[in-house]
Amino acid sequence: MTIAVTSVSGQLGASISHALISLNFDERIIGLARSPGKVSDLGMEIRAGDYTDRNQLQTSLQGVDSLLLVSGNTSPEARIGQHRNVIEAAKAAAVKRIVYTSIQGAEEGTAFSPIVQSNRQTEADIRASGLDWVIGRNGIYIEPDVEYIDSYRKTGGIANSAGAGRCAYTTRSELAFAYAQLLTQTRHSFQTYNLHGDLLTQSQLVEHMNKAFGTELQYRAMSHQAFKADRIAELGEFMGTVIAGIYQGIHDGALDRSSDFEQATGRTHLGWDDYFATLNKQ
Repeated sequence: MTIAVTSVSGQLGASISHALISLNFDERIIGLARSPGKVSDLGMEIRAGDYTDRNQLQTSLQGVDSLLLVSGNTSPEARIGQHRNVIEAAKAAAVKRIVYTSIQGAEEGTAFSPIVQSNRQTEADIRASGLDWVIGRNGIYIEPDVEYIDSYRKTGGIANSAGAGRCAYTTRSELAFAYAQLLTQTRHSFQTYNLHGDLLTQSQLVEHMNKAFGTELQYRAMSHQAFKADRIAELGEFMGTVIAGIYQGIHDGALDRSSDFEQATGRTHLGWDDYFATLNKQ
């Protein structure tokens, strides 16, 4: 069997590629990237994979049996069309199976909802494609909070509009492990899985951060309006609005979901005590 992974120049695509290679099986693994020349050190063949170029995609997918489609990061309107290019190219190239990295989040009522809706449209397009399919709905990456530790130290804590809402956090490495299983095990066909670990409130996240980094951070709840303004000031209009929408969804319970990680992988998601303990050793 030949497996192709899109967007291997990105963090998730590269992580999934490494997870597949680590399985040490006989399947051939191919990486697709918009700019193949910029990809190195993955230990696999790299082919051109621009989501806007259906003909190029069809050529690059020749001989591929299973395809991992990493969700794009363009605007919601453009994303739907680009994903359709990948799906149609896969069908034309006789790909048998698509595994899609979708997302969790509020489908209505937040600034993040249009992005969630675009992912749901791609899910529908994949289900209607006539191909074998599997859909994973990713939780929220916890790594950005860890990477933000210096900023949190400066301000004395974490401040956002999630309030007491519980969030379905995960890590890229755990997602990579999960998608490697979904790509290589036929028992997952025509299933949709929520992929995340134990739910955390922001106060619980702060407790873990304090243990890992020896800090005395505190959590401060903000209004949605104040948090949106804060994020826009730092990240710009588009990204700041999107981030604010994610935390509004957490506040409203859109990320308070049961996890299907064990059903998808055969083991439990890495626990947060264990994850944060590894940070002490780095």
